[in-house]
Amino acid sequence: MKRIYRNNTPADGKRNFLAFFSTVAMSSMLLVFSACHESRETTGTGNSSGYCLDTAFREKIQLETARIRPVEEGITLTGIVESNPDKVVPFSSLVDGVISGTHFSLGDEVNRGQVLAEVQSSELNNLKSERKSLESGIAVAERELRSVRSMYEDGIASQKDLLVAESELKTKQAALENVMATLGLYGSSSENGSFLVKSPVSGVITEKNVATGMRISADGGPLFTVADLSEVWVLLNIYAGNVTKLHTGQEVDIKTLSYPDEVFSGTITYISQVFDSEERVLKARVVIPNKDHKLKPGMSADIKAKKDRGTQAVTISTRALIFDDNRYFAVVYRGDCDLEVREIEVLGKHNHNAYTSGGLEENEQVVVKNLLLIYEQLKGSGS
Repeated sequence: MKRIYRNNTPADGKRNFLAFFSTVAMSSMLLVFSACHESRETTGTGNSSGYCLDTAFREKIQLETARIRPVEEGITLTGIVESNPDKVVPFSSLVDGVISGTHFSLGDEVNRGQVLAEVQSSELNNLKSERKSLESGIAVAERELRSVRSMYEDGIASQKDLLVAESELKTKQAALENVMATLGLYGSSSENGSFLVKSPVSGVITEKNVATGMRISADGGPLFTVADLSEVWVLLNIYAGNVTKLHTGQEVDIKTLSYPDEVFSGTITYISQVFDSEERVLKARVVIPNKDHKLKPGMSADIKAKKDRGTQAVTISTRALIFDDNRYFAVVYRGDCDLEVREIEVLGKHNHNAYTSGGLEENEQVVVKNLLLIYEQLKGSGS
C-alpha cells in the first residue's frame, strides 16, 4: 500500500496547539465545577442562591440568638383605673352658708393647706364673734385673777375669792378651746373677714360640686374630693373561664390607649370571692405606682397576666417571624453568604417572645431587622 504523507506548515502546527490547549482548559474547568458541586452537596452549608450580604447592608441588619426559656402564657383581661380609696378625701361642709369664691378647678393639683374656697356663713360668723368675746373675757379674767391673787397675798381677799377667779378664767379658756376646735373641724379660718376652706391633703381634685354664689348646707354632699394619685388601683374583670388561671401575686402588664407604647407592670394583690351581680365577673385589684400621674381615674386598660406553663422551648423575638402562606418563617444566619429561609413551628407568643416547637435549635442566629428584604431575595432565588 502506498502511504501518503501530508506536509504540515507552521500555521497548521499553531492551530493544532491551540486546539489541544482549549481542550485541556475546558476539561480542567469541568473538574473544578464538579468538585465544588460535590463539596456543596456533601456539607449542606452552601448558599445555593449565590446571595451575599454586602458590607453596607450588613450594618443595617440585626441578629438574635435563639435561647431556651420558660414558656409563658398571656391571659388577656380588661380593667379600669381607679383612685386608691384609702387616699381619697371628700370634703363636706359642716355648716350652712354661701360660697363667696373658689380657687380651684377639676383636675388641679393642690397642696395640703392650700385655700380652695371662701365661705360666708352665719353659723361661722357667730362662732367668730363668740371667739372674740371669749378672748376679751379671758383677758378680763386674767386681770381679775392677778388682782385677787395680790389681795389674797396681802390678806384682803379670801382663798375662796382666789379659787373663784381661777375657775372663771379656766371656764372661759375651755370655752375658747371648744370654739377653736369647732372652727378647726370645719377646716376653716377667719382670715380677711371670710372663712377659708383649705385642702385637707395634697393631691388632685377629682370631684368639684361648688361654684361662686352657691348655697351650701351641712347635710349636702361633698363640696370637692381630693385624691392622692401617687398610687392607683387597676380593677380587673375576670370571667369564669379564667378563674383557675389567675392568683394573687401574679405579674401583669398593663397598657392604656393614652400611652400605647408604654407598659405598666404590677402584681395582683386581691381577687374577690364573689361574682359581680351585674357584670358577672370576679373583680381583682392591681396596685400600680403612679409617680408621674400618667394613670388617671376612669381610664380603661388592657391587661395581660403572665402564666408559666411549666415547660421550656427555643425562644426568639416575634420580630424574627415572617408570616407567609399561612406559615411562619425565619431567616437563619450562618454567615454573610450563608443564609437560609427556615419554616418555624410556633408553639405560642407572649410579650414579644415566640416559643417554637420545631425549625430552630438553641444558639442558632436569626435576622430580626430588615429580614423581609433578605427573605424576598432568598425566596426569589429558590433558597
